This record gives sequence, structure tokens and C-alpha cells, in this order.
Amino acid sequence: MKKSAATTDESPSELIDARIRELGDWRGKTLAHVRALIKQAEPDVVEEWKWRGVPVWSVGGIICTGETYKSAVKLTFAKGASLDDPSKLFNSSLEGNTRRAIDVHEGEEIDEDAFKALIRAAATLNSSKAR
Repeated sequence: MKKSAATTDESPSELIDARIRELGDWRGKTLAHVRALIKQAEPDVVEEWKWRGVPVWSVGGIICTGETYKSAVKLTFAKGASLDDPSKLFNSSLEGNTRRAIDVHEGEEIDEDAFKALIRAAATLNSSKAR
């Protein structure tokens, strides 16, 4: 993302839209797809733009971030270590005590139902911690 875009008055959602367009390849399509799944799973999700260009989705706290790298789209769940993952979607950052991540590589498909279940579980966890 160009530095100038981060200094405009664009909303976080507009900045995420711009990132998806800027990528223009499988990473942009993947980021757009997981974003849609997140919104389906948690319609009240808040989109944020943090740390100089990282899309963040929150409900009662951070659910996950969506970073893009040359060979992967990394979805890092802030409290992933506390979530059940029966479908074994987490495949990265497994050694930590807090976060867990899903790295999606070119040509891979994500189990949509399992991913949405993780999103809902993360939102529920955030809500239970806020009380």
C-alpha cells in the first residue's frame, strides 16, 4: 500500500478494499474471500486498519488479522490458542501460548464452514472475556 493512502481520510474498510485491488492476484482474491466469510460469520464485525497496513477484524476485541506475503495470506487469530480447532485449520504460529494462524497459499481452498466456526468462536471468546 502506498504511504499516501495511509494518510488519507479513507475508512478502514476502504483501505482494505484498496489493498485487495492493489494486490490484484490470488492474494487479493483470497483476502477478499476470507473477508466475506468473516462478515458472514459475524455480521457486526468491525474492520480496522492497524500497524501501517494490516487489516484487522474485531468483535469485543481482535478476532484476526489478514496479512499478505509473497507466498501466503496469513490469518492470525489473536487468541487462537484458546480456540478449539477440530478441523485443524491452524497451520502456523502453533508454538505460541496465545496466537494461532492459518497460512493460505496459492491454489489452496479454506474449509469455509470450519473457518466461519473459528470466527464465531473467537468472537464469543472475546465477548465472554469482556464481561
